[in-house]
Amino acid sequence: MRLSVVLFLVASSAGLAGSVFLKTLVFPDESDSSYVEMVPQKPLNLMAFTLCMRVATELPNMEREIILFAYRTQDFDELNVWQELDGRYSFYLSGDAVMFKAPKLGPTETHICVTWDSSSGAAAIFMDGRKSVTKMYRRGHRIRSGGKVIIGQDPDNYLGSFDAKQSFVGSISDVNMWDSVLSDSTIQDMNSGKRVPRGNVFDWESVELNVKGGAEVVNSDH
Repeated sequence: MRLSVVLFLVASSAGLAGSVFLKTLVFPDESDSSYVEMVPQKPLNLMAFTLCMRVATELPNMEREIILFAYRTQDFDELNVWQELDGRYSFYLSGDAVMFKAPKLGPTETHICVTWDSSSGAAAIFMDGRKSVTKMYRRGHRIRSGGKVIIGQDPDNYLGSFDAKQSFVGSISDVNMWDSVLSDSTIQDMNSGKRVPRGNVFDWESVELNVKGGAEVVNSDH
């Protein structure tokens, strides 16, 4: 197996995110060993969040689940984001999921954002800047720190027990995360390529990535 590659890429412009795509994660094939670990800027001890990314895949719809983001501690799936078998989107916070109907992923990039606020329980998903219905989910819950964030696999235990039929195949870029709920207008600006405040949990322009297996990082010269 290829040795882990550690990448630390810093953009020239500070404080803003959303229009400079320095790198893209590429997962060429189904695999039970290819993934990318993202190292956060701060512990994921969260009472609210906004998580955004750009995703493209040619995986056939309605044939299997697609994992988009996984944060797991030793004992729990603290935050997992999926496209489910029936095409709905979901995220799980240490228990049952909240589900959303939205357009399915395809071979051209889709900008996805997920938001959640513990104080109200309000949860929503944005697809290319368009907001879903707001749902109530896990009011008063706290996401716990001390785990690992990976892209490309769903760990059934702490960084292990991967299933190739749940792996991501395609490309993911522009992964940013904030410890607050961004305004609808800020998410819409980000979708359209405007510069917005950079993520304070994950900032795609400077995030450290540990690349495993057959995953690749493609750098652009933007």
